[in-house]
Amino acid sequence: MALANSDSGRSINAQRKWKATTRKLRELGSIASALVDTGHPYMAHVVPMRRCNLACTYCNEFDDVSDPVPIEEMERRIDELGRLGTSVITISGGEPLLHPELDRVIARIRKTGAIAGMITNGYLLMPDRIKRLNHAGLDHMQISIDNVMPDAVSKKSLKVLDAKLKMLAEHADFHVNINSVVGGGIANPTDALTVSERALALGFSSTIGIIHDGSGQLKPLGEEERTVWNKVRQLTRRSYSRFNHFQEAIANGQPNDWRCRAGGRYLYICEFGLVHYCSQQRGYPGVPLAEYGRADVKREFLTEKSCAPNCTISCVHQVSYIDHWRAPQTWHVTPGASHGAGEETAAGLVQIR
Repeated sequence: MALANSDSGRSINAQRKWKATTRKLRELGSIASALVDTGHPYMAHVVPMRRCNLACTYCNEFDDVSDPVPIEEMERRIDELGRLGTSVITISGGEPLLHPELDRVIARIRKTGAIAGMITNGYLLMPDRIKRLNHAGLDHMQISIDNVMPDAVSKKSLKVLDAKLKMLAEHADFHVNINSVVGGGIANPTDALTVSERALALGFSSTIGIIHDGSGQLKPLGEEERTVWNKVRQLTRRSYSRFNHFQEAIANGQPNDWRCRAGGRYLYICEFGLVHYCSQQRGYPGVPLAEYGRADVKREFLTEKSCAPNCTISCVHQVSYIDHWRAPQTWHVTPGASHGAGEETAAGLVQIR
């Protein structure tokens, strides 16, 4: 019996290594494609479910009443992202695991050739659910854990989720990243270090984020928060967090000088099927995905966003980094403000002269 279990364990490990290798090759291929052609999105976040089973006080991306987007509509939206040539499609929320047809959404993403990701609070994970995600073809999962013990700000605690992390370590064939946070509303900054150490001990990658305000803008770190942030960054310097170097300026309360490619390289698709710059700038450009084309992608690629210097939305920073060295932006837009004088397009952009 012991020999059989040993053989089974080796087989599972070999299968996971093979999947990790093929996933890495697909990721490298997607980056190569992005370097060659700037006319397609690299990443899109899609929301199949706005409702969430939690109510973290700092979050403005959920409600407790919405129905799931019908699966037929979700599949149409995934196909539209495929039409645009999107390389990575990540399922967000709300809480996506509440969607009754989530496996079909993941399978549809993979059918387009895109890399399939998901952001979840992890509460609904069980061994059989993890195996279904394996079968559907999920490539990446991210879980944010805000504290060690649940409190009034967040119930996404290590105490509650540690059992779920053990399940993932045992059963998941996909990559798992655990994100800890520091910043506004987090009572014990040192919790982020505990969370990161636990994630790495279980074989996951780990990142640390800085909580932003309701517009996705920076909140500089205090002394204790900065100390913890530095320790976690040092701990995870060889992991997925190496793409979060932009947070150095944020931690110091300084703006970043970068070219935000939201609307071009990165798309946020809300539950109504509209394209937005990101989760914190909903309404811009606010175009139905079915009407969004390569001309829109190219225009937004060249559009400077006024909210960019103080932005903390890590996924947009990471995606935009692919093109940090090229294509100066010649159009300008100020999300949330009235448009100034100048030559305007239907999207309300002003050309920089």
